[in-house]
Amino acid sequence: MDLRQRLKNAIILAAGIGTRMVPINTELPKGMLEVNGERLIERIIKQLHEANIREIYVVVGFMHEMYDYLQDMYHVQLIYNPLYADRNNLYSLSMALNHLNNTYIIPSDVWLRKNPFLEKSTTSWYMITNAVDDNSFVRLNRQHELCLIPKSKAGNAMVGIAYLHFHDIERIRSQIFSLIENDKNKSAFWEKALCFRDRFFIPAKVVDVHDVMEVNTYEDLRELDHSSNQLKTDAISIISKVLQVAPEDIVDIKILKKGMTNRSFLFRCKRKRYIMRIPGEGTDKLINRKKEANVYYELADHDISDDVVYINPDSGYKISKFLNRAHACNPLDKDDVKKCMAFLRRFHKMDLKVNHYFDLFSEIDFYERLWKGVPSVHKDYLDVKTKVFSLRKFLSRQSIHLSLTHIDAVPDNFLIVNNGPREKIRLIDWEYAAMQDPHLDIAMFAIYSMYNKKQIDSLIDTYFVGECSEIMRVKIYCYISIAGLLWSNWCEYKRILGVEFNEYAEAQYEYAKKYYKLASNKIKNYQ
Repeated sequence: MDLRQRLKNAIILAAGIGTRMVPINTELPKGMLEVNGERLIERIIKQLHEANIREIYVVVGFMHEMYDYLQDMYHVQLIYNPLYADRNNLYSLSMALNHLNNTYIIPSDVWLRKNPFLEKSTTSWYMITNAVDDNSFVRLNRQHELCLIPKSKAGNAMVGIAYLHFHDIERIRSQIFSLIENDKNKSAFWEKALCFRDRFFIPAKVVDVHDVMEVNTYEDLRELDHSSNQLKTDAISIISKVLQVAPEDIVDIKILKKGMTNRSFLFRCKRKRYIMRIPGEGTDKLINRKKEANVYYELADHDISDDVVYINPDSGYKISKFLNRAHACNPLDKDDVKKCMAFLRRFHKMDLKVNHYFDLFSEIDFYERLWKGVPSVHKDYLDVKTKVFSLRKFLSRQSIHLSLTHIDAVPDNFLIVNNGPREKIRLIDWEYAAMQDPHLDIAMFAIYSMYNKKQIDSLIDTYFVGECSEIMRVKIYCYISIAGLLWSNWCEYKRILGVEFNEYAEAQYEYAKKYYKLASNKIKNYQ
């Protein structure tokens, strides 16, 4: 028998953040979850060992250091994926292509009742269950083939486990190389490499739904092992205490769209829905939670912000009531923008006060210091920074009235609530709020919306109802340039932490350069 037919190895994919696993994913990676006192990844490794498979590679990324002990305990080899936050598991598998040869591909978040690796495999296969899953994109046909189906259809639950026979390896390698070269596939699952026309080119292996479980959510884990230690998270404990309920009363836990600063999840408790915010990577350095809490105390009873049930000024954990029938402002919808600018103008006229100030230039320097000597990705950064800072002289000559300013007044933070005949607007996420020129909020809205100059001028006219002086407009151009550099520096810090913002980051740097030039040319008229 050909040696290649006898030798088998395994690649375990364990790099992802597992965003659907909130709130557990803030504390440990999914492979480290315990079911019946046993970690998922250790159970997989033991099952592989039972099948005499000792050559095991684990692709790690998020909290990768937690997997280090596996090297000594089980003699596995770790492969680090530095782009785990910005790429899906297709990229993780691409990092282990040289090890493909009669290989089992296994996600780290599955629990297998029976050991599927003990069976002799002479051909490639992909594992599905006999359960129906709305999130699947394949369905088993009569020829035992896995056919691709439209998103609107339900298919067979996909487990993510496969055996790749050496006869198919070159084809799969070629597919993966081709896919990862296209940036459109950065969110693709590795199974895309198995697709050929309208089906997978390897057959299905069907197992009973009770023999395998993918642990994707907190409630998946609770269903599998209601006494698991990982169910006792800080977030769940806080919710239980604040709302005075048992952990079992906290249901329908769902990840919300990942924010740029935090991770938040939606949950239901006693027929009411809430949102819990958990601070994201590095936010302890970026946000002063005590100052944020003071802002919320100042906003109380003003019908401006979300309805906060709990906020911890030390950890930043926050629980707020969910706003039903609400949608975020669409920056391309003129009616939405008009409503939000009118709301913003009314808020600014309230002239609320807090005891802390947001210094734009100091914050730019602060984010730069967080890079800890890592050079900017922009070769002309020092020149651009010098030019942007030169705008401070013009601003110092302007008569600026300071009041509570949101600072992060981006479209996503304006919620338009359609609750009965009366429509209302709420402005959420006050983490950066402080005393500043309230007109800075206009600049922030514009640059997050990726507006061009025509759209920016229209936004300014909407806020001021057509009564904006030319010098006021130039001041806002200055803020656009300064804020562009501010958030560009913020993005560079997040990049160092492994979180990429790509198009947004590049756009902010371009705003810094373009609007410095525009503002400085106009400032000459006032000298």
